[in-house]
Amino acid sequence: MKKIIYFLPFLLFVVSCSVKQKPIFLKVDDIKLLSATTDTIRVGANAYFKNPNDIGGKIATDEIKVLVNQVQVAQVSSEEFKVPARKEFSIPLKVVIPAKKVFENNKNGVLGGLLSSLLNQSLKVQFKGDLKYKVLGFSHVYPIDQIEDVKIKL
Repeated sequence: MKKIIYFLPFLLFVVSCSVKQKPIFLKVDDIKLLSATTDTIRVGANAYFKNPNDIGGKIATDEIKVLVNQVQVAQVSSEEFKVPARKEFSIPLKVVIPAKKVFENNKNGVLGGLLSSLLNQSLKVQFKGDLKYKVLGFSHVYPIDQIEDVKIKL
């Protein structure tokens, strides 16, 4: 009998806090060059969501690829991010790109395209991959594919 008394409030709590729908993916925005040194280039962005549910959850990146001028140069993988209940929120996406990976000369002609970009003072940065939302055994994958021209300040 005591077990039922303890279990009943827990059951009511779980039933009242339901997952009505998945969080709504709004956009990936604010792609910008954070810093550039001789050995690394740091790029950041924010993935924006709105959670209409009474309970939160967790979102994790699933190897989001970073492409500079259509050439993959790095991947973003991070720890799980806690999702707040009934709020809009953003997940910071930050990546460190080895400069040698960007400026190496290969068969795709990356160096020529990057030199052209440096002269024009902009790079085409693309984030492509998946974000995975998890809560109470429910999960959903959000595909990300965002391209933006990033201005370079020399």
